[in-house]
Amino acid sequence: MIEFFSQLISGILSIVSELGYLGIFIGTTIESSFIPFPSEIILIPAGALAAKGEMSITLIFLAGLAGSLIGAWINYFLALFLGRATIDFLISKYGKFCLITKEKLQRSDKYFNKHGEITTFVARLIPVVRQLISLPAGFARMNFWKFSFYTGIGAGIWTAILIGIGYFFGSEISSEFKLIITSILLVISLIVILIYKLRKRN
Repeated sequence: MIEFFSQLISGILSIVSELGYLGIFIGTTIESSFIPFPSEIILIPAGALAAKGEMSITLIFLAGLAGSLIGAWINYFLALFLGRATIDFLISKYGKFCLITKEKLQRSDKYFNKHGEITTFVARLIPVVRQLISLPAGFARMNFWKFSFYTGIGAGIWTAILIGIGYFFGSEISSEFKLIITSILLVISLIVILIYKLRKRN
């Protein structure tokens, strides 16, 4: 399974590098839908290329944001039209090929049910949950335009952060630095949820 996944990543990367902005769009669409393809390995190097003047930082951002939205819409509509039972069946049958399990989906369900619609924004900043949060939104029949608005803001922030890392620090980022960035994003997410809860209560 690990070898298959590595080959899949390598294949996607080669396509992305050949297609430029279209490749960035395709890669982030895949990452945001049902294949756990890390957007970091696309957007950070793209940011580094922008710093060298070889790509437009604006077009990188727009391609990444559009791909993230399309990928989220795919999951949202799959959940909306197929329903929970069908999605559970598909995950039990084919989830191993995408590294998706019922347990991961259940965690996303609990996260969505506990914190409400704001999670479609916050979850875009959190690894693992980011990919699956669109499914509970579809199950709950969340308003499409509200879902798109929250998802777009969260995806835009995440895309800008990754491009900025590549632009200012280059494509070779240490795992320690990535951990620091992830920790900061988690803290920001918790603050956003707290503010949202307090405002909703008042």
